[in-house]
Amino acid sequence: MPVPPIDPFHALSISALAHELAARGRSIIHMEFGQPSTGAPSTAIERAQHVLATDPMGYWESQPLKERIALHYDETYGVSLRPEQIILTCGASPALVLALMTSFVPGAHVAMARPGYVAYRNVVRSLHMKPVEIPCGEKERFQFTPHAIAALEPAPDGLILASPANPTGTILSPDEIRRIVDVCRAHGICIISDEIYHGLSFGERAHSILEYDPDALVVNSFSKYFSMAPWRLGWLVVPPAKVEAARARMGNLFLPPAALSQHAALAAFDCRDELEGHMETYRRNRDLLLRALPEMGLRHIAPPDGAFYIYADIRHLTDDSMAFCKRLLLDTGVTTAPGIDFDPIDGKYFIRFSFAVATDQIEEAIRRMVPWFRHQKDRLPVNAVT
Repeated sequence: MPVPPIDPFHALSISALAHELAARGRSIIHMEFGQPSTGAPSTAIERAQHVLATDPMGYWESQPLKERIALHYDETYGVSLRPEQIILTCGASPALVLALMTSFVPGAHVAMARPGYVAYRNVVRSLHMKPVEIPCGEKERFQFTPHAIAALEPAPDGLILASPANPTGTILSPDEIRRIVDVCRAHGICIISDEIYHGLSFGERAHSILEYDPDALVVNSFSKYFSMAPWRLGWLVVPPAKVEAARARMGNLFLPPAALSQHAALAAFDCRDELEGHMETYRRNRDLLLRALPEMGLRHIAPPDGAFYIYADIRHLTDDSMAFCKRLLLDTGVTTAPGIDFDPIDGKYFIRFSFAVATDQIEEAIRRMVPWFRHQKDRLPVNAVT
């Protein structure tokens, strides 16, 4: 069996160029990654420092942390889980691999939204499965519709759902999730829900798939809401029937995540006031960008209901989002992500802004970008007469 081709993560090369420019003395504002500029909560850091000084640690999966995560599902979603259904992983990426390997065999068809997180289709391909990308545009709020899923022929074996979504930040309503679950149940489609951006909502809270489908698998992480991306700690929720299979794969492929991160994460659950303060920063940043975008000529965006992204249509300026992001970086020092990472077909017309940075950086980015965008010329249509 040949090794499947994998697309590069283009934002990484944009970021590498940004770091190269910074090393030469350029002022760079990083808006290319969904990475909070804040560090781990203070109490979590204090706990980690104490553990470093007193505990040699080792291979370990924290039962208290799993119990606390289970309590979180009860308190937040009204969902009852047994702690053994929660598998701690080295970030959300291994949790996604684990969910796919536990649920599907090579050759399985796994549906996902387009645009969507770059790793979905590439991890599916890496596991010799077949991604089935469903185009989701402005009319659909860049999200699945039950009709689009039901129309797939043949029905896929699985579906990756994300709400809030990356790169768009769109959130599915409870009714939309319920109808998607009904369609998947009727067609025998297993759902994997990426809930890594839960806790980051600017209106109605995001709902967990487990409120509607107890047989779904859920990927989550401490990287986003808990502001602990460098600690590389996530988790996977699996239904009781798949616990044994998932644990066997976790033990052989990954081993438990870092013990230090688990100690810190347990303490992070007691830092809600600090974490909600971060949310207020994201809210301010979002509002600043939403006010500035019309001045930049960017009037078509995905509704940023949650997460910390704005996915903007730039087709009036370019049909090469990668080159556009490079030019924006070189001219202004502002780093963004090209849409081709998230959509290999129409992503050439989009860029993604991350507003997870400090507010003063957002303000400076706007000062740089508004005049730059005003000087960009609308591109001529392909069939224009010159």
